[in-house]
Amino acid sequence: MLGVGALFDAAAPDYDGARRMLVPGFDGFYGAAVESVPFGREEPLRVLDLGAGTGILSAMVAGRFPKSRVTLVDISVEMLRVARRRFAGEQGRFEFRVMDHARKPLPGKPRGYDLVVSALSIHHLTHGDKRELFDKIHGALADEGWFVNADQVLGPTPEKEREYGEDWLRRVKLAGASDGELSAALARMKADKNATLEAQMAWLREAGFGSVESSYEDGRFAVYGGRKGSRRRKEVTHD
Repeated sequence: MLGVGALFDAAAPDYDGARRMLVPGFDGFYGAAVESVPFGREEPLRVLDLGAGTGILSAMVAGRFPKSRVTLVDISVEMLRVARRRFAGEQGRFEFRVMDHARKPLPGKPRGYDLVVSALSIHHLTHGDKRELFDKIHGALADEGWFVNADQVLGPTPEKEREYGEDWLRRVKLAGASDGELSAALARMKADKNATLEAQMAWLREAGFGSVESSYEDGRFAVYGGRKGSRRRKEVTHD
């Protein structure tokens, strides 16, 4: 079986076109990820996109926050090649790093990022690697920084998981997915290691995140995240 990087290298040329078909509620899903970012439009945010792929989410975040600077990280050379073409007209604003963010330290030191985002990437990691990554994301954020993840989740019960799978298949067929597109998607899904939304939110809290909540749920697709609290000690005032 091909590794995750090789699977997505092969999928890169047609990835953008397939996303809308294979992610039911595409606009609501990605839109919720961007809408949940609690910063003002004109803030000069430093953003890290993990598993950025062809830059779909990065483009939406960059459009929402025109003064932001975005670092795109992905294990797939070909995915980032497409992303480079997407942002070719804005040199200097986007940085691209080919790396396995589950195995390597995250960039961003010493200042840290204001925002870390990810879409349809972290579910490929083992549960242990997810927890380790949440710890690393917490460390890569500046104080009061936010993490937002738009991803697939496991159903909380076997019955619900079966319902999620049946709902996804029905909706992508209605959207017009071909047999070839379905076969390719199902092949990539063999690498999935989905965890429940509840478990992942608990792991974020264990990593030190506060204000952890979900802002979108549609079958197996969810958007959730949290804030890194300030390390600064509050001043003590006396009456």
